Amino acid sequence: MSMMLVSRRHVAKSMVGIAEGTIRLFSSATTTACSGTGAAAAAAAKQSTRMGVPTWTKSGAVYWVQMDCGARSAGTVALGGKDDYEEEKKQHAADHGSKPSVDNGSGNKDEKGIASYWGVGPTKLTKEDGTEWKWTCFRPWETYKADVSIDLNKHHVPTTFLDKMAYWTVKSLRWPTDLFFQRRYGCRAMMLETVAAVPGMVGGMLLHCKSLRRFEHSGGWIKALLEEAENERMHLMTFMEVAKPKWYERALVVTVQGVFFNAYLLGYLLSPKFAHRMVGYLEEEAIHSYTEFLKELDKGNIENVPAPAIAIDYWQLPPNSTLRDVVTVVRADEAHHRDVNHFASDIHYHGRQLKESPAPIGYH
Repeated sequence: MSMMLVSRRHVAKSMVGIAEGTIRLFSSATTTACSGTGAAAAAAAKQSTRMGVPTWTKSGAVYWVQMDCGARSAGTVALGGKDDYEEEKKQHAADHGSKPSVDNGSGNKDEKGIASYWGVGPTKLTKEDGTEWKWTCFRPWETYKADVSIDLNKHHVPTTFLDKMAYWTVKSLRWPTDLFFQRRYGCRAMMLETVAAVPGMVGGMLLHCKSLRRFEHSGGWIKALLEEAENERMHLMTFMEVAKPKWYERALVVTVQGVFFNAYLLGYLLSPKFAHRMVGYLEEEAIHSYTEFLKELDKGNIENVPAPAIAIDYWQLPPNSTLRDVVTVVRADEAHHRDVNHFASDIHYHGRQLKESPAPIGYH
């Protein structure tokens, strides 16, 4: 542990502040020694400021100075008054050519300065046409053109007991869904995606832990399943722009997701082949639901509004795309997830581990 030599006057001043509750003492940083007097101490303090470690001020107080950052956060050690801190902050900004933090009225300081201190500042990205990339939830290299030519009619005929159990489990879940949402396909799609994004995350998490526990590779299946979960989540982010859920639908999502997450986790632990087969059948039902969605759009029962901007960028759709185009590419995604999960289940049915068969990473 590093130590600091502080004069009795400064220690007494600090202790009074602590007793009065006017001083905050908290820091996530490791302190370093700063001792000496006169010119040597001043030189050490100046060097410490450059390194982003505790530094002395004119009043003898110690501050945690963040490199290229004027924002005061929970990683700040403050043993002096506010005026001293503000003076030191401005001096630090002048020395390093950075701007003081800006309070935008919401209580949030300059986050750009904080990020630059840690070396993980935001990067500015542009599209192919030179316009600025505005999405932070996904990057340009994660976008793709959906393969809408995929066979939508594929179906795994249940033969074994586990297959039939998975099939009828999914069929039994469809009845209350139809009863609740009826023909409100926008809200139905939202509910469907909050559930559909769970299996990939659960499967990827369990395979991740297994890989760590057994010191073995996963054959790419961790990445493949997490890609599926992220893709399903992007479906939800898209439909959030089209249909706004009511409070009771949000409450239903919390309940259904909590029950389904734990049930699927238990099912995957007991039988991965059953879990993947059930997801395969869930995706078949999703294809059916989106097909009905398209029929309602074609009939004019649902307004074919312009496609949300997030969908145009994520699926690389033409600028004049509509909701129908979005539903079409989402349905294609579900067909690909159907294939991946039925394939994963087949691997287990042949008595093999997923790692023995290369995962279909990037299969869209």
